[in-house]
Amino acid sequence: MSNSRHEPAAPTTSRDLAAAATVTPHWHDENQIVYASRGVVAVHTETSRWIAPAHRALWIPSGTVHSHRAYGVTRLHFLGLAQNPLRLQSPSALAVSPLLRELLIAYTSLTDRETPAAKRMRLVLLDQLATASEQPVRVPAARDPRLAAVCALLEADPSDSRSLAALGRAVGASGRTLTRLFRDDLGMTFPQWRTQLRLYQALRLLAEGVPVTSVAHRCGFATASAFIDVFRRSLGHTPGSYL
Repeated sequence: MSNSRHEPAAPTTSRDLAAAATVTPHWHDENQIVYASRGVVAVHTETSRWIAPAHRALWIPSGTVHSHRAYGVTRLHFLGLAQNPLRLQSPSALAVSPLLRELLIAYTSLTDRETPAAKRMRLVLLDQLATASEQPVRVPAARDPRLAAVCALLEADPSDSRSLAALGRAVGASGRTLTRLFRDDLGMTFPQWRTQLRLYQALRLLAEGVPVTSVAHRCGFATASAFIDVFRRSLGHTPGSYL
């Protein structure tokens, strides 16, 4: 992201993005919340990809170079924050309660945020953010070329069910080496990373209107019920209720 632009202030606003529309790499001197009340938004940083449906918001700390991509027609809400109510120093995905959702939509849509009512709304919003739990769908990027080659194979075909040893043979690395690299380079095990990748791809496909059964098959789940179970345990909702 060497061609990123500097936008000192993180805006507080709402905007619509067409399906597959992007916001090019940039960074702010302030922290920012990005929330999609419709559609799905993915945020790419230099080290990871994050994706958030309507039950998640993305926290982007000041100074973080990032870009956005919309999956499906997307309504985005941006909240700029000079303070750090979450005390988080790296990007994260946050659980969005029904109250927090309505506050984000209402506050970012205001034309005048200096009224007494708007200031009270902001205080409640900050209080809700401070207690929001982290619940990410995050796909960290590999730095080691052997690990990156394995990740590229799975990103090209998330339904690839080969073991790590078999994938290692395809790229010239042992399963033991790759197991260590997943832990040391990405901070998670191979099964954890593959599950995150499959959920990431599933959210993209669901936003584009692909049926649940097809999403399950294309993302490598043995059955639709297995996909629904993993989706519910990871995100707190079934794919059907998300749609």
